[in-house]
Amino acid sequence: MSGHSKFANIKHKKEKNDAAKGKIFTIIGREIAVAVKEGGADPANNSKLRDVIAKAKANNMPNDTIDRGIKKAAGDADAVNYVNITYEGYGPNGSAIIVNALTDNKNRTAANVRNAFTKGGGNVGTTGCVSYMFDEKGQIIIDRSEVKMDADELMMLALDAGAEDFSEEEDSFEITTAPADFSQVREALEKEGIAMAEADVTMIPQNYVDITDEEDIKKFNRIIDLLDEDDDVQDVYHNANLPDEEE
Repeated sequence: MSGHSKFANIKHKKEKNDAAKGKIFTIIGREIAVAVKEGGADPANNSKLRDVIAKAKANNMPNDTIDRGIKKAAGDADAVNYVNITYEGYGPNGSAIIVNALTDNKNRTAANVRNAFTKGGGNVGTTGCVSYMFDEKGQIIIDRSEVKMDADELMMLALDAGAEDFSEEEDSFEITTAPADFSQVREALEKEGIAMAEADVTMIPQNYVDITDEEDIKKFNRIIDLLDEDDDVQDVYHNANLPDEEE
């Protein structure tokens, strides 16, 4: 564990998202389109679509917006073809950054991502240059105040469903799974009416790099802010531990 509350970070991230809901809805809309194209429009027969719908609900996306996105993706043969592409690179103080993008124009996205790294004093590396420092895991964060269930009971529910680990924070619970087991664990919790603050397959750093120099912190935030502003960027993972995260 990194020693700071992941839930506090999520709440902070959600506040930023609430200020730019259009961005997060655009991201999820693209994920819905890709999931429908790959596995069809019926969530009952498409676990990837079920996972994206759960992510949409965790981000307060209205049901009619979700339904519209599914119908549009299912009925539009000429829909834009999005391609998944991952970039890896370095930020200040040797911090590692992974960028997942979903794009219809690889050249545009590559230029934008490179520009974000350069402006923050970082650089894009080759495929695999930092991903070995992360583990791909299913991660479910639950707001402690929204759960009626006893912690031990919740832990047993998660572990019985196939979770690898269960940890308690002061304000939240964190459940981790193997990527292949994520859907079944999330659905087991959903069946019990457990509200999830965040539920996604993510990249978890094996170790964190402390960034304490004021100039380095500014540069790092510059990279992350520019990536966040890019509509093609879906997810950004990093192993930086910034002072303001230790709240």
